[in-house]
Amino acid sequence: MAPSTETTSAFPSPYAIETPPGCEGWEEMYPYHAFFHEARREADENRFWFWNSMHFPVPMPAFDMVCVDSPYQALGVWQNRVFAVPPAMGIDYRVVNGYVYISGNPVTDPEKIAERAGYFQQRAGYYYEHWDELYAKFKEKMRALIAEITDLRVPDLPEYEADEVAFEDDRNTSFYEVLAAYDRTIRCGDLMWQHHFEFLLLGYGAYMTFSELCKSQLPDIPDQHVAQMIAGIDVLLFKPSAELRKLAKLAIDSGVDGAFVEGRTPAEIDAELADSDAGRAWLEELERIKDPWFNMATGDGLYHFYRSWYDDPTIAYASVVGHVRALRDGEEVERPTEALERERDRLAEEYGALLPEDSRKAFDELLALSRTVFPYVEEHKFFCDYWFLTRFWNKVREFGALLATHGFLEDAEDVFQLGRHEVAQALDELVLTWATGGAPLGPAHWPPIVARRKELLERLGEWTPPPAIGATPEAITDPAVIMLWGVTTQRVQEWASSEEGSGRLTGAAASPGVVEGVARVVIDVEEIARVREGDILVCPITSPAWAPIFSNVKAVVTDIGGVMSHAAIVCREYGLPAVVGTGRATSQIRTGQTIRVDGSNGVVTVVDA
Repeated sequence: MAPSTETTSAFPSPYAIETPPGCEGWEEMYPYHAFFHEARREADENRFWFWNSMHFPVPMPAFDMVCVDSPYQALGVWQNRVFAVPPAMGIDYRVVNGYVYISGNPVTDPEKIAERAGYFQQRAGYYYEHWDELYAKFKEKMRALIAEITDLRVPDLPEYEADEVAFEDDRNTSFYEVLAAYDRTIRCGDLMWQHHFEFLLLGYGAYMTFSELCKSQLPDIPDQHVAQMIAGIDVLLFKPSAELRKLAKLAIDSGVDGAFVEGRTPAEIDAELADSDAGRAWLEELERIKDPWFNMATGDGLYHFYRSWYDDPTIAYASVVGHVRALRDGEEVERPTEALERERDRLAEEYGALLPEDSRKAFDELLALSRTVFPYVEEHKFFCDYWFLTRFWNKVREFGALLATHGFLEDAEDVFQLGRHEVAQALDELVLTWATGGAPLGPAHWPPIVARRKELLERLGEWTPPPAIGATPEAITDPAVIMLWGVTTQRVQEWASSEEGSGRLTGAAASPGVVEGVARVVIDVEEIARVREGDILVCPITSPAWAPIFSNVKAVVTDIGGVMSHAAIVCREYGLPAVVGTGRATSQIRTGQTIRVDGSNGVVTVVDA
């Protein structure tokens, strides 16, 4: 993103943002490099930073910063050092009152851009030519890594070591095994992020190249139509929702659908089902499909509290309840795949027919490439953000349990209030004092820190971050920022000119259609169960993990996201009108308000307060 030379901006200076009352000292939760430091003021104040509410909608617990540092390391190395994406290097981040803001590092020198283009064409070209083979290897590597993190043993600290430690040659003591297991857990996380970003930028790159060709030849083509031309492609990530629809049909066919009452907890539903043969058969079928389809997360996966459906089946059961109701009412619950395919093919044929012959060949080739690489844009989330990360967080919980057993923490969950390096320090002292029989300081040192940080996170959660800070940019050039977050030059200008409380919001026209209904503002995963039939979902961002509740909602509105964000893709695949990247929807719209969502033109209007 090109830095602005202006001295004024529509957005506040990052150095002028005040700490909320009672939150003094919040910086202790984060690494030293995460802040707007005076040493970087001249540069940072003249850059454009936007709140990454897509991935980090609430203040960051200390340990969860592992899902900030490592992803941006991995994104940067693939984008900047491997594929050398011509206009963009990597992404910098800063933490403000617990919230993550990001800014791209652009490449502005024409000679450097040309130099990088040579690397990109050669290396990206190799991947595109061997896509199926390389993608198959990615899935093999991810399954192996998931198995490793699942099976990795966190040793206990026994009163005395086992006999084999004393008598066998090939053995390690528990002190070494604990520290090695923790180090390997963290390294597995880094390795996952390396795999995660290997293909993602190329998926966006193929789509962007196709989009640029369309716009150069067809200046009036809407972004939405470009996106629709690759919609309707079956991807692995929609399989869990399909399995839940089958379970809903099974409940009706076997006569146990009466158990699925809106507002009931999964435990209450299970209890009723367990009382009949048909109900028990339904539960057996549920167990059969859980592996792998319950390896979804309850949110985007990047926070420790986004548990898998194994651990928290609330979303899955709410989806079955919604499907049962819809099926009873004679409604369609399947994704409108055939309609999407017809519209996809119609648009491609009609736009292609408008092109001159020399451009038509490039159009067809780039469209085919975009459709080939598109599944990865969604499927990687199942392997990485959901299946792996939910297992990763649970492995960290095992270290929390070890520390809690020895009094360093009051509860295993408290481990997430410590940074990953602090956890390493606590484990160092734990194994030291266990080995020597000495008196540990940890039980007196860590619990007060944990208590203070819980309080800080609660108070910081009451603060509303501005959508952007720093200088208003002249142009946005980073393809990842444009494609995933939907932060374009036009979008930033709209953020800058929009008025608080105006009752009208603009964003990206992500999925067509116009509907009116009651808003349901959902900030975090705990509120998903409150979504009711006919609601319009308003949230910082939605993820494919929320797709099962889409049978209940009429439309979706998000604060952030572009036409190729996960929210936009999922809404198109489910035929729901959507406006994404509004900047301020969750702060300007309240639950219960009647709103109109125009997903064809990217406009949200508050109709009745």
